[in-house]
Amino acid sequence: MLKPEKTPENYEELIRLIHERHDQMSKTYQRISVYLTQNPNEVAVNAVNTIAARCGIHASSFVRFAQSLGYNGFKELQGLFQKRLATAAPGFDARRRALDSEMLHREDRSEYSFLRDLVVRDIASLQDMLERISPNDIATAADLIDGAQTIYIIGQLRSAPVADLLRYVLTMLGKRCVLLDPGGGLATHMARAMRPNDVLIAISFRFYATEVVNIVEAAKEAEIPIVAISDSTLSPLAKSARVLFEVPEHDYTFSRSLAAPMCLAQALTIAVAARVQNDSTAPRIPTVTAL
Repeated sequence: MLKPEKTPENYEELIRLIHERHDQMSKTYQRISVYLTQNPNEVAVNAVNTIAARCGIHASSFVRFAQSLGYNGFKELQGLFQKRLATAAPGFDARRRALDSEMLHREDRSEYSFLRDLVVRDIASLQDMLERISPNDIATAADLIDGAQTIYIIGQLRSAPVADLLRYVLTMLGKRCVLLDPGGGLATHMARAMRPNDVLIAISFRFYATEVVNIVEAAKEAEIPIVAISDSTLSPLAKSARVLFEVPEHDYTFSRSLAAPMCLAQALTIAVAARVQNDSTAPRIPTVTAL
C-alpha cells in the first residue's frame, strides 16, 4: 500500500484516510483499522503492546500500519489519539482506570459477580455511547422513521432482539412496519418491495450477517434511506447509511452485551413517539394492555 501524499496531521484527517483506504487494506490492516476507530480512547492511553494483545495482532504490525500511512512509527500516530482524548473526553481515562482497577481487585468470584461485572461494564459502554452519538443524527433518524410510508427493519443473529424491539414499539405507535424475518428464506424477496418513500432500519454487528449486508447495499442502490446501527464506521453498513449510529462492542465476556444498542433503539422510538404525539416533554409508548 502506497504512502499518502500528505500524512494526516489530526485525528479527523487520519480517520478519513483510514476510511478511504480500508477496502484496499490487507485483512490484518483492516482489523487494526477497526480497532483504532472503535477504541480511540483506549488507543490514546495504552502502550502498543497492550493494544496489540487486545487486538490479537503482533505489535510490529501496528508499527508497519502507522508507517504505511506516512508516520515514522506507531507512537507518532498515537499522538493524534492522545490530542483528541485531551479535548474530546477528558473524563474517560479516569473512568477507564477506575473500572480496570475495580475489576482486577474484586474478591467476589460467585455467580452473582458475573451479573455485577456485566452491569458495571454496560454502564461504561452506555457512557461511551453518549459521547459518540450526535443529537443531530437522532433527530434526522427520527424524522426519517416518522415520515416513512413503511418502515422495514432487519437484524439477524445477535441483532435480532434489537430489530424485534423496534418492530414492536413502532407498531404500537401506529407505524406500518415490516420485519424482514429470515424465516423461510424470504427476507431478500420481501425487501424488494421497498420504495424510496420508505425507510430501512438495519442492525448488524461483527460478524455481519451476509443477507443483511446484501439487503442494505440493494436498498442504497434503490435510493431508499437507511438508518443503520452497527459497531464501527468501517462496518459494511456504513457506506450505505443515511444515518449511522456507531455502537462499538467490547469483548469482555463470552457474549457481547446488547445493553447499548437496546438503549439506542428505545431512544429512537421515544423520539418518534414525540413526533407522532406532538409531545416533546412526555411522549408515551402504548402497551397492548392499554388498548
